[in-house]
Amino acid sequence: MTCITSYVDFTKESLLLSAASIVFNPTFWNIAARLEYKTHILTKCAFGNPRWGCYALAVTIFSLGIIRDLLYERALKEQPVLEYLDHTYVKAMAVGTFAYGNILVLSSMWALGVTGTYLGDYFGILMSERVTGFPFNLTDNPMYYGSTLSFLGTALYFAKPAGLVITALVLVMYMIALRFEEPFTAEIYAKRDREEAKKQK
Repeated sequence: MTCITSYVDFTKESLLLSAASIVFNPTFWNIAARLEYKTHILTKCAFGNPRWGCYALAVTIFSLGIIRDLLYERALKEQPVLEYLDHTYVKAMAVGTFAYGNILVLSSMWALGVTGTYLGDYFGILMSERVTGFPFNLTDNPMYYGSTLSFLGTALYFAKPAGLVITALVLVMYMIALRFEEPFTAEIYAKRDREEAKKQK
């Protein structure tokens, strides 16, 4: 424990705020999406237009993501540097990791569009077919893994062990989120398929 506390200052408020935002964001969007699916509250607030409701949620999630990233950057500035990581080859690897992570995130958003990226399924805005092209031919969840890699790349670039701890938290939160999102989303599409099958009979 002494070794960890030598390089990760858990007493810094900025680190705690960063961790809190990382826990809050996926928790918030899962609760908001489930609430929308069950009550259509966001659609009602958007004058009955589900697409507007989805766009409003998208802006909220995107804004929370920016705040999360700013809090992460601020937290790293106040954390100790690990000399073993403060080398050119590590920084080069960090840049590659960050770049690859962002490629996964941005290409996911491009492939899915706004409604596909920001939980449009919960608003009844369903995609006609599953996206299987890049980057979804690499993994089913390129956005989550790409985001995690971006956090990791940032931590390595600035040689901050605290960033590695935060990155681990990011990954854990995404894995928890997927436990809720994947089966629920699968059931949304399964329900659509069942309804279409009934219509064809």
